[in-house]
Amino acid sequence: MRDFGVGFGYLVQGQKWAAQHGRRFGFGLLPGLVTLVLYLGALVGLGFGADDLVAWATPFADDWSSPWLGLFRNALTALVFVFGLFLAVITFTAVTLLIGQPFYETLSEDVDRSQGGDVPESGLPLWRELLISARDSLRVVLRVAFYAVLLFACGFIPVVGQTVVPALGFCVSGFFLAEELTAVALQRRGVELKERLALLRGRRGATLGFGVPLAVVFIVPFVAVFLMPGAVAGATLMVRDLRGETGDRTGGEDDHEDGGLSSPGGDQGARHLPH
Repeated sequence: MRDFGVGFGYLVQGQKWAAQHGRRFGFGLLPGLVTLVLYLGALVGLGFGADDLVAWATPFADDWSSPWLGLFRNALTALVFVFGLFLAVITFTAVTLLIGQPFYETLSEDVDRSQGGDVPESGLPLWRELLISARDSLRVVLRVAFYAVLLFACGFIPVVGQTVVPALGFCVSGFFLAEELTAVALQRRGVELKERLALLRGRRGATLGFGVPLAVVFIVPFVAVFLMPGAVAGATLMVRDLRGETGDRTGGEDDHEDGGLSSPGGDQGARHLPH
């Protein structure tokens, strides 16, 4: 539970960093706004078409008597929309990071610089970084789709489907949101997807503490846009902890703006690194 608090602390620290660096925060909003418009259009379309989709997919229920036909299809329509919303929450981050790759990579570098020490750079051209990011995001989405289908099926289990399943859904969403956000800093460090997942599993509590609150608040579309710059900043701070990185804070050019941000986990990250 303590590690969960450490992860949440990095989320708060990231928002604080973004608030103290107004120009970077402003640029970081642009990709989220573009993605938001695209996703709102898709969700509105799903909202209007979900009932027709369910009716097309369940022709066997056409002859059911009232009220069972209405109850059955209304429940399925709600589940389809929830399923779409679940995927939107997960893929929103991936798409926003892909659209805003140059913005968020620069922001992540600035966070590293403000903390002192080395500022890792991938050394790859932008097109290559975008290709790697898109490939890894697709792999993550496929993993999420698997869990989404599994949770969707479990949603029909009485009681469990209305209590345990939603909680597990937020945990799955939070874990993969954290993966997508930490990928910005970890890709600059040359860490591949398999290694990133292992790193996050090694500090599962911190990962969920960072990602689950985001999964909850990202349900509100406009909140996701305004929290994205701070989420990238906080993810970079958490990466430094996960990898046991320390910095000399006397030489960072942004130290005077930084407000004395410190690791909420202190030296805890080095003690929790997976072996």
